[in-house]
Amino acid sequence: MRAGPLLLLGALLGGAAAGGSGRPLPHRTLLDPDGGYWLSWGPRGGRLAFRLEVRTAGYVGFGFSPTGAMAAADIVVGGVAHGRPYLQDYFTNANRELKKDTQQDYHLEYAMENSTHTVIEFTRELHTCDVNDRTLTESTVRVIWAYHHEDVGEGGPKYHGSNRGTRSLRLLNPEKTNVLSAATPYFDLVNQDVPIPTKGTTYWCQMFKIPVFQEKHHVIKVEPVIQRGHESLVHHILLYQCSSSFNDSVLDYGHECYHPNMPDAFLTCETVMFAWAIGGEGFSFPPHVGLSLGTPLDPHYVLLEVHYDNPTYKEGLIDNSGLRIFHTTEIRKYDAGAIEAGLWVSLFHTIPPGMPEFRSEGHCTLECLQEALEAEKPSGIHVFAVLLHAHLAGRGIRLRHFRKGEEMRLLAYDDDFDFNFQEFQYLKEEQTILPGDNLITECRYNTKDRGRMTWGGLSTRNEMCLSYLLYYPRINLTRCASIPDIMEQLQFIGVKEIYRPVTTWPFIIKSPKQYRNLSFMDAMNKFKWTKKEGLSFNKLVLSLPVNVRCSKTDNAEWSIQGMTALPPDIERPYKAEPLVCGTSRSSSLRRNVSLKLLVGLTALGSMPSSWHWWS
Repeated sequence: MRAGPLLLLGALLGGAAAGGSGRPLPHRTLLDPDGGYWLSWGPRGGRLAFRLEVRTAGYVGFGFSPTGAMAAADIVVGGVAHGRPYLQDYFTNANRELKKDTQQDYHLEYAMENSTHTVIEFTRELHTCDVNDRTLTESTVRVIWAYHHEDVGEGGPKYHGSNRGTRSLRLLNPEKTNVLSAATPYFDLVNQDVPIPTKGTTYWCQMFKIPVFQEKHHVIKVEPVIQRGHESLVHHILLYQCSSSFNDSVLDYGHECYHPNMPDAFLTCETVMFAWAIGGEGFSFPPHVGLSLGTPLDPHYVLLEVHYDNPTYKEGLIDNSGLRIFHTTEIRKYDAGAIEAGLWVSLFHTIPPGMPEFRSEGHCTLECLQEALEAEKPSGIHVFAVLLHAHLAGRGIRLRHFRKGEEMRLLAYDDDFDFNFQEFQYLKEEQTILPGDNLITECRYNTKDRGRMTWGGLSTRNEMCLSYLLYYPRINLTRCASIPDIMEQLQFIGVKEIYRPVTTWPFIIKSPKQYRNLSFMDAMNKFKWTKKEGLSFNKLVLSLPVNVRCSKTDNAEWSIQGMTALPPDIERPYKAEPLVCGTSRSSSLRRNVSLKLLVGLTALGSMPSSWHWWS
């Protein structure tokens, strides 16, 4: 390590702050759990700016990877060596060999080093039109990081050892609003000493009574309260509104959700008020919107559903996790609501094995939105945030929006879905949903490593295809979903006849002989699935009529509940707009040349063009 003076490249560029260029970056997170590597980022003049603050006097590595591993990654390496800053754009091939990129797309803004830390600040275009760079979009981005106590030498960077990691982030999520004061009141809805069973998936339900308020309050922020050490155990948390016709005896104990012995009171809790999933942070409502509490229309009782994911069957786990609710009497203009849209969670959602890509669709139909909105809010509702939800086979999700047959702007998307990182996406601009619009939650799955069918269901090995929309003003609609037709799926695998009635599950097949007395699930698993058959099946299910599920917040049903609707005739799959390359390339290159003249940004000039980057 060198204990020399600070090198303030920022002063040459017009910034004078010792901790950075002087221009604030709105997002900040700790990448190294030991506190050694901080990342800050945010937009700057049409580009994305990054600041790395790392506890080292050696080199700092940062990049973007398709999987979180080193193969096929887009990497930048920088530091301060002998009083001179260096920053170079690299990429790795499939064999994890690090190569210098002939098109340098990372541009140094600031650098400093003291006896303990190195700070590097740089910018880049979102889309560089460089085949070796990864395009940055609103989807999940898997960032990778590394550092070493020595700077890069002529032989390349030394092995970083355990000083490396990966983290999923959403880099283009708008800046979060509402910094709360320390005096903002809150209450907690957290489990008390819940024993986690030794099985892969557990849904635990506990009812709570909302504090009694003498006047209307607005919830302005909800954040997770996760027991330390259980960050990977708690997969998601849902908060449901329940019937108010109870006494406090329903609060006496929790129970495993969806269990035959679950208390009947739990069955009245179907209106989703809030959703959080693993990797997400706290959620702040926009300044003009709040979640109402304290009025006759608001819940007195709520149900906290916590999904525990324990794939290693670890024993002796006791959990005390839940949600923290911040509230105020400074009432905002609008009451928020939540709608669950997509595929109704059921075994009728089927995904064949061995498929590198399979698509499912959940429909919030125009019939549902027509009836609910015309009755409640004919001028429409305004969506301001969306959470997209799937399980382990999920690879991408899009929430599509249609009006009179024309496709509107996507409400939300994630083309690089990460099961272990799910949070609400703030919409850059609120979008209005009108009576007669329809929404499609389009999910993309990969089942190449599976030898049997994947079913819709609650387990992480089952699948879901859901969108949770936060909107205003609140209306009497909580669920707008669909169930695909089952009989056509049976006919696809050759089923001729089933024993009636089919109201019981699982129903039994009557003919043909090879399926006789088998259940639907057994028959689907017995069918010899090939990639060709899977593609044909996918085309079929996307064209099938759907059963409409359209529910009110009081657990009643709109009149079109259970009707059959045809999916709209749309382009499948969604075709994204072509990407536009950054427009500031020529000026950036000229500016980079000026930087070289100013500060000798040539420390890597003699570095070999290729070396192996270990991980």
